[in-house]
Amino acid sequence: MKNGKAPNPNTIHPIAGYRKEIYVKPAISNPNIIVGDFTYIADSEFESHVTHHYEWNGDKLMIGKFCQIAAGVEFVMNGANHQMNAVTTFPFYTLEGWDMEPPAKSDLPLKGDTVIGNDVWIGQNAVILPGVQIGDGAIIGANSVVGSHVAPYTIVVGNPAKVLRKRFDDEMIDLMLKFRWWDRSIEEIDRLIPILTSSDLDTVRKELQERL
Repeated sequence: MKNGKAPNPNTIHPIAGYRKEIYVKPAISNPNIIVGDFTYIADSEFESHVTHHYEWNGDKLMIGKFCQIAAGVEFVMNGANHQMNAVTTFPFYTLEGWDMEPPAKSDLPLKGDTVIGNDVWIGQNAVILPGVQIGDGAIIGANSVVGSHVAPYTIVVGNPAKVLRKRFDDEMIDLMLKFRWWDRSIEEIDRLIPILTSSDLDTVRKELQERL
């Protein structure tokens, strides 16, 4: 371990003396936000990046391990959606003085939980819309608006976000999804770093195959 210190997923500030990058898991209090170990954000807090997240909708934001979330990223939850099957989209029921009960959930365009996989890199100022599922190892380009599901190990960019390319060939992607390095012990991950960070993908492929 580096400098005699082991990585600790329950440390809020993983960079000594720096307060603008935090591990998310130990910093959240909302039970409907579930985040895996070592996922970080380039900010001093996280929950303000999750907007329109109202308890009565019951939707969850679930983020895996080892994700990298840049500054300005926003996770828009289902509370942002208005009723669209009536002649007005105005939410009278949310505003003081108007005589309207909340519409039935069946009348609202609820998209379900938002699920982000493991080892996902979300670029600066990207917006993730309600109900989106982003697969393991995906990359979301800066300023992208993601309204559709993203396959594992795929790069998407733009507004609306479109597929730029897959990061690897299908064989390598299948190997990574089977290997699931993020589920291994801290000690094993530490030993795997030379493989996980190597640009020699042929060697990486061989090493991972031998370890499965």
